[in-house]
Amino acid sequence: MIDLPTFNIGNLVINIIQGGMGVRISGKYLASAVANCGGAGIIATVGLGLFDDEEDSKLSYAEANQQALREEIRAARQMSNGVIGVNIMFALKDYEQLVEVAVDEEVDLIISGAGVARHLPDLVGDKDICLVPIVSSAKAARTITNAWERQNKVPDAFIVEGPKAGGHLGFAYDDLVNETAPKLEDIAKGVIDFAKNSFETPVPVVVAGGIYTGQDIAYYKNEIKAAGVQMATRFVTTLECDASDKFKLAYLNAKKENIRIIRSPVGLPGRAIMNDFLERAQNKEIKVKCKSHCLKACKQKESLYCIAEALVNAQKGHLGYGFAFAGANAYRATPESCLDSEGKFITVKTLMERLSKEYHSSL
Repeated sequence: MIDLPTFNIGNLVINIIQGGMGVRISGKYLASAVANCGGAGIIATVGLGLFDDEEDSKLSYAEANQQALREEIRAARQMSNGVIGVNIMFALKDYEQLVEVAVDEEVDLIISGAGVARHLPDLVGDKDICLVPIVSSAKAARTITNAWERQNKVPDAFIVEGPKAGGHLGFAYDDLVNETAPKLEDIAKGVIDFAKNSFETPVPVVVAGGIYTGQDIAYYKNEIKAAGVQMATRFVTTLECDASDKFKLAYLNAKKENIRIIRSPVGLPGRAIMNDFLERAQNKEIKVKCKSHCLKACKQKESLYCIAEALVNAQKGHLGYGFAFAGANAYRATPESCLDSEGKFITVKTLMERLSKEYHSSL
């Protein structure tokens, strides 16, 4: 039985937000499964249309990505009547076009991070779509609020992402390596105070980054007073996750010391599972060939590898040619906790039931 506490974002009632994981890790299958369990299923928009087997495709990178996003949203809708949203990184070169697709397909919410999307409300117009920015400080929450209020819109919620998240991170490399970055609890309290005192109706604050158990959910809801949580890493090792089994096995085989902070070609630090590919990249042994030119900040001439191609390879299970992004707690995924009696990855429903039990056992 799934009995997790719910919270509201606009008119949406959900028990958890499944974090958007690119490239192709959180797609239609994972999003629809989470939505069917009362959560917000989130499709990550980055890299959906990249590196298909049809090398003679006449579509540009942007066109392929937008077409793939449309197809993913429609497929998720066919598999679920629940809450389906998208995560669109502002750092993407085709950000505006991806928003347009999401609006056309009438998703329930748009989560936007990796930069300050000051003009997002204008792009969405009068569509009944919840808009949720990802922030890493109360200052950032204030900046985006000021920009949106000039468009007669306030955020429907804030997601506060802390330093233990996976993928690209909005903190200084040295602070992440030395573990001197601000703690999620401290950042969240500042944003919660801002969201409580700056609007006629308080805006819900959702916390993310290192949330792994039902006990974590209870702590952030009851002690820190967050409205709810976003989780990503723990959903990777489920049957419905859109990654290949080999990608999921990288999590099961990871030790704590394998999960490291890396310097990404896009100019940001990121957290990933260290492997042979990343070791070879550090030694400048990887041939760089960019097909997509997908991120505004990517330093192609200085890059040790094409991150888009590496992440697509990883999603397909070709980890000799890529690597897996992961949150700080990915090492806690074990065969005992992630596989069923037949040796198959547990379903999202089973995971949600476990989170529910963990939550209530901690109260």
